[in-house]
Amino acid sequence: MAQVLEFRLPDLGEGLTEAEIVRWLVEVGDVVAIDQPVVEVETAKAMVEVPCPYGGVVTARFGDQGAELPVGAPLLTVAVGSPVESAGGGADADSGTDSGSGNLLVGYGTGAPPVRRRRVRPEGLKAAVAVSVAPAEAAAPAPTPEPAPALGPVAVVSPLVRRLARQHDLDLRRLAGSGPDGLILRADVESAIRSAAEAPVPEPAASSSSPAGERVALRGVRGAVADKLSRSRREIPDATCWVDADATELMAVRAAMNGAAGAGAPKVSVLALLARICTAALARYPELNSTVDQEAREIVRLPQVHLGFAAQTDRGLVVPVVRDAHARTTESIGAEIARLTEAARTGALTPAELTGGTFTLNNYGVFGVDGSTPIINHPEAAMLGVGRIVPKPWVHEGELAVRQVVQLSLTFDHRVCDGGTAGGFLRYVADCVEQPALLLRSV
Repeated sequence: MAQVLEFRLPDLGEGLTEAEIVRWLVEVGDVVAIDQPVVEVETAKAMVEVPCPYGGVVTARFGDQGAELPVGAPLLTVAVGSPVESAGGGADADSGTDSGSGNLLVGYGTGAPPVRRRRVRPEGLKAAVAVSVAPAEAAAPAPTPEPAPALGPVAVVSPLVRRLARQHDLDLRRLAGSGPDGLILRADVESAIRSAAEAPVPEPAASSSSPAGERVALRGVRGAVADKLSRSRREIPDATCWVDADATELMAVRAAMNGAAGAGAPKVSVLALLARICTAALARYPELNSTVDQEAREIVRLPQVHLGFAAQTDRGLVVPVVRDAHARTTESIGAEIARLTEAARTGALTPAELTGGTFTLNNYGVFGVDGSTPIINHPEAAMLGVGRIVPKPWVHEGELAVRQVVQLSLTFDHRVCDGGTAGGFLRYVADCVEQPALLLRSV
């Protein structure tokens, strides 16, 4: 006998509590295999294809494109069992009878190869559903959304939807939800906000406290960045020190390394060299590779260096992380930076590749600026900023010369160290930029 199983949005890891539907990969009536990706969602960390642990016929989908669902909300239902096989006209037996893969979905798919989707005839689908809906409902009743204690019986489960409504003074009790069982979705709230904005209003007697202009929702990556930066400013007493350095020798070393590698070999980037310098500096000043446990009032010095680097993408600013950078060579760091940068551009970074950093390198020189006071990437303790490398007048060996000069800045959490440690770290980085041979004495 066939059975309808409900697949809910799984825990995507890293503390993520909701995701937005970007694109459905299956339709009602399609035959899906176990662990086949069925929907593409966007979290505050990355784009993720979510695989379904059941094989059978898709009988329902919950949520349109753009809808934001909390973890645990229904995504789709799948009819599994022998009636599905006959309705599908030859679906694999394993797809119809297996109860699921049992894989835990944390931030990414299970790695199964892509499966060609098939669609059953509507009459076959109806037969399968007719046989199986009643047992499924009896076995797994859908939970009703928990009502909001302050607003009465309102069908809202997403805290983001509630916050959006509060920001616009919108009474959720007056809305009819378009989701399952009348669930109020973000799209319902945004539609109500637009309707209120378009409605004619009388000329106010006094100027409104709310500024007029285009409103851009802080959501997805942009919203996550805003939350993290705000938290950093609230919790971290940061300070910044900076220094100019002569990068002429560093650029010469890079040219020599790339020349020796030969044609077709991967080129060593300036960012990779600076990353290698950072790992050497952190070995000397481990105070800056730490975090603060505020509740325990303890500084936690971390044994590994997981080096993040800021990357600008069409989706906003992201910080991919090079794992175990302290154990890598310059070439290995460079190769991993190149791989992560390409993944960032295509939106293929996983949540695991965007979290867990212990120190961040920010090359804002690519934007044509010399200096900055960057905000620390919470919960890290420091960030090194690098400006553009440009020809400038410089006193070299007692004479005025034109040299390649870069400004370096270090923003640090003053709780983990004092200015002497921060200055020592930055001075060592600048010395390695000016005299790259110093690295050979520290390895």
